[in-house]
Amino acid sequence: MRRRQFLAAACAASAGLAPGPGRAEDAWVMPPRMERPDVATDEGGLWALMDREEAKLRRSPFAIRDAELRSYVQEIICRLAGDHCPDVRVYLVRNRYFNANMAPNGMMQVWSGLMLRVDNEAQLAAVLGHEIGHYLQRHSIDTFRDARSRSAFGVFLGMFGVIGLVGQLASVAGAFANSRGNELQADRIGLSLMSKAGYDPAEAAKVWENLLLEAKANPAGDPTKNSPMFATHPPMADRKDTLAQLAAALPRGVTNEKTWQEKTAPYRREWLNEEVKRGQFEESIALLSRLMQRSPEQPDFVCARADVYRMRSSDTDLNAALADYQAAIALGGEPPEAHRGMGMIYRQRDQPAETKKSFTRYLQLAPEAPDSAMIKNYLEELGA
Repeated sequence: MRRRQFLAAACAASAGLAPGPGRAEDAWVMPPRMERPDVATDEGGLWALMDREEAKLRRSPFAIRDAELRSYVQEIICRLAGDHCPDVRVYLVRNRYFNANMAPNGMMQVWSGLMLRVDNEAQLAAVLGHEIGHYLQRHSIDTFRDARSRSAFGVFLGMFGVIGLVGQLASVAGAFANSRGNELQADRIGLSLMSKAGYDPAEAAKVWENLLLEAKANPAGDPTKNSPMFATHPPMADRKDTLAQLAAALPRGVTNEKTWQEKTAPYRREWLNEEVKRGQFEESIALLSRLMQRSPEQPDFVCARADVYRMRSSDTDLNAALADYQAAIALGGEPPEAHRGMGMIYRQRDQPAETKKSFTRYLQLAPEAPDSAMIKNYLEELGA
């Protein structure tokens, strides 16, 4: 969408936010830019600690150092944050889980697992707006004080880190189980911000609808009821319904799906490979099946689902994997790994001719692949 059209949509959305019953955070007014608090105060000390964490993040091997992609996400943040734009610094992080967070000093992390799952700019804006809502309401300082009173400050600090987060989830859930009110307030503020920025507020509920689809595929069910990772969040179904009701009272806006897909396309295969390695087979199959339905012409999603089937390897999974690999190849432009995966299945089934054909094609497409030496050994075993 052209910039002039986008700005026009933003103005129209803003004009539609007159106070009224049922609207998303109508009475809320964006606060002025924050001054750096005195280091002797709780908040000032927390800012200083987050400054040090941010310095570590800049050097982290997990940071995605694509200036163009980072600038693109920063522009979305600026549309949402308004006058606070200069105070927010986004970092894109290689992490296969769905998450974004924002520290009180303006450091925001957006994880690759989230970027894989959102379908368009509007859905990303819903999540970013939620985090900006926490920031503008200074929720983190309340959480910090609560954590300190519970002797859980180390856990609090880990909420903003990258390494070791998963191992801290149970502790986080116990320490911060009282933050659902803040989560709901941030949802409402985020919805208001994305609508004012010209995005379609209906996309906010779809984020949680898609996550709920994955959660239902997991034998454990809704992670807001069973997983410590979401213990402080409202149940997904409730959250989705609330956001949908609030969005119904707001004007529609843009989604900018094509732009989002184009900007993230160079990372698609890398993020899909990370998802496959996550080892949550049922959730991954649900996610990838949804992505395939949305973009049936995209072989990367088909190949990734085949990889999940092959790794899970239940009674019918290998046949399903072969069918997906073949479908990915038929689409054209398939990842070389499609041929590798087929070769692994044929080798397991002792089908030497098919194994040789698949592995040979894999090496033709990816001669410098990290596992090329191993594949060549397999071919030598076959006398190729």
